[in-house]
Amino acid sequence: MTGAPARNLPALLQGLYEEGFTGTVRVSGAPGGTIHLRDGLIGAVETPGAPTATSVLLTPGRIDDEAWLAACAAERDVDRLGGQLVAEGLIGAAELEIVCTAAVFDAAFAMALGPPGSWTLSDPEPTLLATPGVEPRRLTEETTRRMVQLSGPWGAPGELARVRPTPVTGSGPGRWLPHRHQSVLNTVNGRRTARDIAFTLGRGLYAVMLDLTRLEALDLVRWDAGREPGARPSTAPRVLPERRSATPQPSRSGAGSGSASGFGSQSKAEPLPRRRPGGASRVGEGPAREGPAGQRPAGGSNAFAAGKDGGTGG
Repeated sequence: MTGAPARNLPALLQGLYEEGFTGTVRVSGAPGGTIHLRDGLIGAVETPGAPTATSVLLTPGRIDDEAWLAACAAERDVDRLGGQLVAEGLIGAAELEIVCTAAVFDAAFAMALGPPGSWTLSDPEPTLLATPGVEPRRLTEETTRRMVQLSGPWGAPGELARVRPTPVTGSGPGRWLPHRHQSVLNTVNGRRTARDIAFTLGRGLYAVMLDLTRLEALDLVRWDAGREPGARPSTAPRVLPERRSATPQPSRSGAGSGSASGFGSQSKAEPLPRRRPGGASRVGEGPAREGPAGQRPAGGSNAFAAGKDGGTGG
């Protein structure tokens, strides 16, 4: 960038959008990822945390592997592969645009679940692109909305992403269960996380996490909130105290308000601070102390959230 260094990833992408940048942004972190820009618009985001558009098309068999390889052989420029898939009648133009654009939003959401890192800019790399692409501000606002949507009794969305749900014994799925929920339930075995299920089915991570909350509300799966070794402990209850409504309610806060708001909120069941004569207040079994300045809670990050500082330019 020609101006001052960006303070976080959304600011960086907005600046690159205004410059009409064509190239690649590599973001470190867990999971980190690669952001592909064309004329400032985000055409693709690839991360180990969520399936790519290619995976969404190939894993469930929407496009046959042999047909895919034939299309790749006919069109060596991967940036133009989408047009080749449409020309060969393997997929409609509208459906392809939906799949590729959805993959951009899903990968951005997956990246926001982990602590942000630094970034580097490089030349463009060919990949299957959403056409025409997504404006950075729209991506930031949608990622923020999704982070708020999936905040619940288990804590931040990062907590939900780490749980390994188990099927409820004897519940038995009924014929009334929609196919999308039934397919997720069929993959629940107590070992797979939401990410594992997303890759197994070739579906978006965000959609799978929503479906898991629905199945949990229907008493078809259960989980204990988990945390990674060495991570900041969650202050949410370890076991969900009560059933939630079937459909999570969207946040009423305005777009761009910051997905980190409300994360790690203190449970009502925690004791109040106790005062000692001549000393400072002391918390009994309350939430964990904050880490060093700038350290992010383990439950989620603001890599794509509005108005929060993230990684430093590189």
